[in-house]
Amino acid sequence: MNSQELAQRVTLIACYTLATIVLSMVCVFVIGFFDQRVDNNKLFEIVGPMAQTITGAFVGLIAGVKIGSDDAG
Repeated sequence: MNSQELAQRVTLIACYTLATIVLSMVCVFVIGFFDQRVDNNKLFEIVGPMAQTITGAFVGLIAGVKIGSDDAG
């Protein structure tokens, strides 16, 4: 397996993982948003930074893999 195939495989795995995490977070957010026991202000305080951190980390990973694969090739 050459470095370009490896970079492509890592990128796909990261994209699938990010999509799964984001969909899970949206489902939990919607469930919590419509649950009467949950304070919506607290929900936004918790979910907002978490979504930004996870999305930013994966976008950084994908960008790093793509930049690294372009330099190697």
